[in-house]
Amino acid sequence: MIKALAHVCILSSDLDRTLDFYCGTLELRRKFDFVEGEELIGFYLEVGRNQFIEVFKDRSGNEAGPQDKRIKHFCLEVEDIDAARDRLLSKGIAVTDKKKGNDASWQIWCKDPDGIDVEFHQYNPDSSQVTGARCHVNR
Repeated sequence: MIKALAHVCILSSDLDRTLDFYCGTLELRRKFDFVEGEELIGFYLEVGRNQFIEVFKDRSGNEAGPQDKRIKHFCLEVEDIDAARDRLLSKGIAVTDKKKGNDASWQIWCKDPDGIDVEFHQYNPDSSQVTGARCHVNR
């Protein structure tokens, strides 16, 4: 029944900063805009074939903080985790050290301009996402 994840929707307090992060830093492609009259109120960002991040301007009037997040995080797959980390650092983005997760995938983390956690994965032959093996978590 389900073919794929089509999109994740996030709210932005500043569309320009959000666009710069996702298109300028992460090099995603802006697919199309949402407009109301002549006002830009959001856009679609292409992550992969038919996979998108949908962004809308937060019109609530509230300063969003971590306690207001509706999304815990989302994860983007990359081919080269070290190159992704270097790219983020070169753009002044705070990013975690590379580590191997419990699922055996390489991972790094950063925050977008609104504080949403963005995880990056590089799969390898041992990754649970590849093997289907149970992922044992140590808390």
